[in-house]
Amino acid sequence: MKTKTFIAAGVLSSLLLSSCAIIKPGEVGVKRKLGKLSKKTLSQGAHAYNPLVTRIIRTPIRTENIEVNLNLPSKEGLNVNSDISILYKIQEKKAPSLIENIGEGYENIIRSVFRSASADVCAKFLAKDMHSGKRADIESEISKRMNEVLNSDGILIDAVLLKSISLPPGLYSSIEGRLQAEQEALRMKYILEQEELEAERKIIEAKGSRDAQKILSEGLTPEILKLRSIEAFIKLSESPGSKVIITDGDAPFLIDNE
Repeated sequence: MKTKTFIAAGVLSSLLLSSCAIIKPGEVGVKRKLGKLSKKTLSQGAHAYNPLVTRIIRTPIRTENIEVNLNLPSKEGLNVNSDISILYKIQEKKAPSLIENIGEGYENIIRSVFRSASADVCAKFLAKDMHSGKRADIESEISKRMNEVLNSDGILIDAVLLKSISLPPGLYSSIEGRLQAEQEALRMKYILEQEELEAERKIIEAKGSRDAQKILSEGLTPEILKLRSIEAFIKLSESPGSKVIITDGDAPFLIDNE
């Protein structure tokens, strides 16, 4: 009985003194032994450690997403509500220094930096810009500002996405009306351009007809007219059926008896 108890105690002691951590794909592990962080990271796979004196801190290095809902200030002093996605990842080699300098709650730091950067950037733009083609410029500028602060700690901001923009009702109606007016102006411009092209076409067509008539009239000399008249008589004489031809000697006029 004592032997079994001794063996069980030995097995339990072994389990307590030696354990195994599994690092999954897309993350790294950092050992903290007696409060001191290791400078090296543990890659995916199984890693043995002593749970009594060591802790394994798992840190994701794949792209992560933080969702934020925030009122963004505009240049004219309006608040524009937006749902935002912050896509970031941790640089593998800097994971130990990140945990040492900031701790495991680094997402709170990312949110704080975003609030500061977004306030500075959005205050340079009008509210309507956040709902137009300038949205990409705003997103890019916020990402740049955040990376300037966070890159040294091993946090890389991949993108900041303003997924939805809720403008104040009055401003939204104003923008919608302006866009409709712009579309109507473009439509009228198109119609005028088409009418100008049609007018140019008619002028060119009339000029061509006039030039053709001029060339034709200049080319119809009396000699040519007589030649054409003779050719017409010859063709009439060769055609079947009886005909009555009235002529003054210059041009035939045909009456078909059939």
